[in-house]
This record gives sequence, C-alpha cells and structure tokens, in this order.
Amino acid sequence: MPDSPDAPKSLRDPAVLEARRAMADAAHVRPLRVLARRIAAERGSAVPDPDPLDGGVAARLLLLLETPGPSIGRTGFVSRDNATGTAANLFRFLDEARVARRDTLIWNAVPWVIHAPGALNRAPRRSEAAAAEPYLPPLLALLPRLAVVVPAGRFAQAAAAPLSTLRPDLPVVPIPHPSPTYVCTSPSVRERILAGLIQAKSLLGRRP
Repeated sequence: MPDSPDAPKSLRDPAVLEARRAMADAAHVRPLRVLARRIAAERGSAVPDPDPLDGGVAARLLLLLETPGPSIGRTGFVSRDNATGTAANLFRFLDEARVARRDTLIWNAVPWVIHAPGALNRAPRRSEAAAAEPYLPPLLALLPRLAVVVPAGRFAQAAAAPLSTLRPDLPVVPIPHPSPTYVCTSPSVRERILAGLIQAKSLLGRRP
C-alpha cells in the first residue's frame, strides 16, 4: 500500500489524501465501504468511507460520533486525520490513551450527511437517529472482533442504546464529544474523554 502519514490534519495535504484514497478499497475496509454505499443509496446522501489506516472489520473498538460534518466532502473519509478541530482532538486523545489505531473504527451514529450544501453544521434530529437505527445491526455483523463501543457525546450515547438489546455482552463506555467548542468549556471535559478512552483500552486487554 502507498505510504500515508499518521498525523493530525494530515489529510489537508493533497498528496497525503491521494495516497489515502489509493488505499480506500483495501480488504479490511471493503465490506464497510459496501455498507456505506448501501446507506448512501437508501438515504440519498453521501456517506464517508472508513479510514483505511484504521482497523476496518478487524476493529475491536468502535468509536461512535454523531454525523459527518459539512467539511467531510473534502476528503470523503471519516477520519481522525481530517483537517477539523474535532478530528485533531480525537487523534490526540486516542494517542494519549495509547489506543492502537489498528484496533479502532470511527463511525457515525447517523452515518450520512444531513446538511444541505453550503449549510452550517447542526445537531442531528431524533427522527434521523430513528432512521439510522436499522443500520446498526449490519454494522455490528461486519465487526466480529468488536470488544467495546465508545459513543462520543449525548446524541451518540442515545443512538447506542439499542446495543443493550442487540449485544448485551458488549461494554459501552461513553465519553464527551471531542469538539473544540465543548472541550474548551472545562478542563474536566478533557479528563473525562481521556479517562473513558483509557477504560475502553483496558477492556480490550480483558476480552479475547
């Protein structure tokens, strides 16, 4: 595979983005891309691909965000390497918690773009969460090694509620959303995010 730097906001470099796109159909992410294309066709809106530097279907930790932001069209990936403050924060928190990248998959509770072209970011609605719920079982079916789910923010935590029925054996470790706006509200937010990721990493070591 082409070399692609593992660094915050690295996908803003056109050469890095081109190299990442050349990896996009790798075997470990291909089934997830197929699911993304299915969702996009059914919802009539773009769904970003998983980052091929992450674990794909071999992931053991599913990090669930809210929904793709308006800027996702610049790369087409849901990635910690996107040139946004949220992605950069996520990169640093995962690194500080020493969560191996190959163990992770980043996905969105509402996986399709909900924003009209040119519109500002907004929070997803309950109706959109309900529409996204049927896509949770096929996602889980593609992750046979999954050991823990980390929903980031209240919306993702609510969207992850069906897991208690679908996979009652699966630990769920909620964390605050890593957006700069929220992280800057209090030092405790950063501490809670990091503590949650460290707890999730400890669960990886306990489960086969």
